[in-house]
Amino acid sequence: MARSVWKGPFVDGYLLKKAEAVHKSGRREVIKIWSRRSTILPQFVGLTFGVYNGHKHIPVLVSEEMVGHKFGEFSPTRTFHGHTAGDKKVRKAAS
Repeated sequence: MARSVWKGPFVDGYLLKKAEAVHKSGRREVIKIWSRRSTILPQFVGLTFGVYNGHKHIPVLVSEEMVGHKFGEFSPTRTFHGHTAGDKKVRKAAS
């Protein structure tokens, strides 16, 4: 279910403070965040955020197309290691 329009997009307060501080300093540093649930705002365009996926911080450079999406969408939490060993047995028998 979507968030109510009159409430506006959800963004953790500390995230806005960190982004503002980087804008003022003018440095290109990665802003480490744990808030995967926060919505990407137009103020974040051009900044790099290190979004935590439960293992490490994955750098995400925010572009215009990302505005309105959540940070968690750009930092996958699961790693695909292939299908079961049954496929290998079939391939081995065929050769």
